[in-house]
Amino acid sequence: SLRLRVFHRLSVQYFTLLPVSAFPTVFSSSLVHHELVAKYSHLFWVPGSQPDLMPYLLLAHIDVVPASESDGWDAPPFSAQEIDDFIYGRGTIDDKSPVMGILQALEYLLIKGYVPRRGFYIGLGHDEEVSGFKGAMSIVRVLKQRGVKLSFVMDEGLAILDGVISGLEGPAALIGISEKGQATVKLSVAMLPGHSSMPPRETSIGILAAAVKRLEENPMPRLFGQGPERGTFEHLAHKFKLPMKLIMSNLWLFSPLLGRVLERKPDTNAFVRTTTAVTMFNAGVKVNVIPSLAEAYVNLRIHSAQSLQEVLDLIQLTVGDQRVKMELVDGFDPLPVSSSDEKSFGFQIIKKTVLDMFPTVTVAPGICIGNTDSRHFKDLTNDIYRFAPVWFKPGDAQRKHVCFFFLDSMASTKGFPKRTMRSL
Repeated sequence: SLRLRVFHRLSVQYFTLLPVSAFPTVFSSSLVHHELVAKYSHLFWVPGSQPDLMPYLLLAHIDVVPASESDGWDAPPFSAQEIDDFIYGRGTIDDKSPVMGILQALEYLLIKGYVPRRGFYIGLGHDEEVSGFKGAMSIVRVLKQRGVKLSFVMDEGLAILDGVISGLEGPAALIGISEKGQATVKLSVAMLPGHSSMPPRETSIGILAAAVKRLEENPMPRLFGQGPERGTFEHLAHKFKLPMKLIMSNLWLFSPLLGRVLERKPDTNAFVRTTTAVTMFNAGVKVNVIPSLAEAYVNLRIHSAQSLQEVLDLIQLTVGDQRVKMELVDGFDPLPVSSSDEKSFGFQIIKKTVLDMFPTVTVAPGICIGNTDSRHFKDLTNDIYRFAPVWFKPGDAQRKHVCFFFLDSMASTKGFPKRTMRSL
């Protein structure tokens, strides 16, 4: 509605002004170059003392998913109310904690007289939750026009998981080195309308429902072990007890077996294959009229070992009915896999920073099943990493868009970017 769009615009405008008062040193320092991009996104440039070193980029976003108290909040979603050492509010995890952590870290270091050896950028997009087409993509255009190349990009994504991975001893920090691709496909069936008193043998709804049922009963092929998820389990293998330690240490042999185990649960099935979710089904306007048109929307998250075109071909083959029209609404291939070996500069810097702050964790590369603004920056760097120093325990991931941020995590979201900046 118009009222909602006006409210959203005013909210973004307000948050555009907030950092200026909250971080006065960042905005008054002669060292920091700041500009607004596409009206609401922020781009900062902090030049280094050794300009021959390739800069890096710290990325976050300031927008959030809409919220209403009727969604079942324990506190008003924009109140930032503290309850039992938790701050309740929309966006506290996604993605205000990295936003505030990055700016607070830079504020602190500037007050201490800090000048980096390696220059770096900070990008704060304003529309990540709607794909970043205006915010992040505008920042990319600005950097491309200036001929900027980046040594690496770090954005939100994975986190520290404590008790989340069944059977894993101790917490694990997963650094995302890629993202699954995505596609939204519209399936539709068009027929002559009719009356319910004289129904045909098949209706548009029935034909489309049968097609959707075939998609759900015939999932995409099992691909576990053919993407970055293999490296995740190999890095964590020593933290499991037998027999899982033996299985994960020999994925060359046991990948098919482990894939069958993981596909039993929705949260781990996402690592095994391209997932298929029917999210919308529209047909009919009156109880006694057979509709001429039935439509369904299918959202797919594409495994790293598949391409968008391969997935579309498989959908067509599975549906197997020429009466069902298929249309690609939007989509893109899985993101390139960033380096994570011992020679990987960006990965090793992030890993070292994690271990400096959290010595008890095990660090491993991971795959993001969701998408971030960082995907728009793939032409500027070969290495994109997705990680936030937020500690997740069982059940917290389901609250990503919902509620809270643990107060003890404040130190890590500030300390992590501070240590990263200092180490470079």
